[in-house]
Amino acid sequence: MTISILECIPNYSEARRPDVVEAIMNSITTVEGVTILDRHSDLDHNRTVLTFVGPPEAVEEAAFRSIARAAELINLDQHTGEHPRIGATDVVPFVPISGLTMQDSVQIARHLGKRVGEELNIPVYLYEEAATRPERTNLENLRRGQYEALKLEMGKNSERDPDFGPNQVGTAGATVIGSRQPLIAYNVYLTTDDISIAEKIAKTVRFSSGGLRFVKALGMQCEGRAQISMNLTNYHKTSLPLVVETIRREASRYGVMIHHAELVGLIPQAALVDAAVWYLQLDQFKPEQILEQKLSTIQPAHQTPAAELSEFGTDFLDALAAGSATPGGGSAAAYSGAAAASLVCMVARLTLGRKKYAEVENNIQTVLTQAKTLRNDLTLAIQLDASAFESVMVAYKLPKDTPEQQEIRNKSIEHATLLATQVPMGVAQNSSRVLELAEQVIRYGNISALSDGATAATLARAAINGAGYNIRINTKHLPSSISEPLLGELIGLEQHATEVEVRIQKTFHERGL
Repeated sequence: MTISILECIPNYSEARRPDVVEAIMNSITTVEGVTILDRHSDLDHNRTVLTFVGPPEAVEEAAFRSIARAAELINLDQHTGEHPRIGATDVVPFVPISGLTMQDSVQIARHLGKRVGEELNIPVYLYEEAATRPERTNLENLRRGQYEALKLEMGKNSERDPDFGPNQVGTAGATVIGSRQPLIAYNVYLTTDDISIAEKIAKTVRFSSGGLRFVKALGMQCEGRAQISMNLTNYHKTSLPLVVETIRREASRYGVMIHHAELVGLIPQAALVDAAVWYLQLDQFKPEQILEQKLSTIQPAHQTPAAELSEFGTDFLDALAAGSATPGGGSAAAYSGAAAASLVCMVARLTLGRKKYAEVENNIQTVLTQAKTLRNDLTLAIQLDASAFESVMVAYKLPKDTPEQQEIRNKSIEHATLLATQVPMGVAQNSSRVLELAEQVIRYGNISALSDGATAATLARAAINGAGYNIRINTKHLPSSISEPLLGELIGLEQHATEVEVRIQKTFHERGL
């Protein structure tokens, strides 16, 4: 018998008040059978995306409770953020996972929409597969002008009439509810703060402007960088590698590069496999060649623990000592940064919920949210650094017998070396942010864990130093036009780290001695 599982990925217009986000999450977990799989909070967007699954009835009830809680705690008149929005609970998509058809999911979306409109007095629009009008299929049409325009036009312009609920908005705004296929929410950051470049690239890649089919994109600024924020609505027909390479090509036209990218929420495994097949040119690849997939066919008693399957998992230190070229110093630096972020999480959790530290609860919750994200990024960098160095070694082994081969080899070496520089640069940047968070828990966190916070700071600085050595070695093999900005950024990070360390030492002695 197939178990019916429904996924819900609601977006809430709040990320800067962790207590509000936690309250919304708690409203979801009160429903039996529902499991929250992921939380992604972006402070610049001031937006949180949650992913939860369970039986259809339970998921619908959890979504309803979360919309009600968000309406109580979020006032759109006071909300600011980079991401477009029209509601406290901005959009609620359902995705059928197993035992359900798309039509089943549509009926759930419409039933929830009716209930939210009638019981919570919130205007509701239906979109995607659940849309009642063709022009409402696309979310961007419903978000035109955002909350501010909706507030002015609703009740005056019939095109703004909701599918359910009142014909006017309160401080909770309106909510968009629907059903869709799985999509990939994917953001690409550029090596510039010029938002106009991100807007031009977004216009090139998004389908509505004549770009790639099944791609929605906006240019905005986040974390001090220009960002292309995207939804890939059908990764089977428009692959992730195609989108990335199109952005990379367009970015080069403006003299910039991809700095890093991020996922918002979860991604289907098949999309990552497709990306690996594309980049590795595995033309004859078959899914059953994936080790974990093969093992999944074995009886549970014979399954190998996931940690044992990880190349670097619990055996990372043994791999580091093995005498092979990878993993090396760059991976060790990332490991140190991840350990630092883990300790920051530890101190934050030892502080939260204690009356003595009630005044700093919100601040520490923000620290915890950021530290968890940084820990994930730095953990991923452990393997990324090793992979990047292996690409350099492969490039040096390319043939160079003819001028054409030599040119291809030189370009491959430069490209691989740049990648091998960008990874530790990301480690240095993320570790710098961990160091700042360590300063926060040393200053405000549980005094019983003061030494743990100081250790986190020490490990974060070690990660910056280790990454810096790798950057300096690699930039020697890059053109000065590329190496000098990278070295300038590194020096800035190191100087900032020294300033933070001085403050940390002072605070440690004030609180600990």
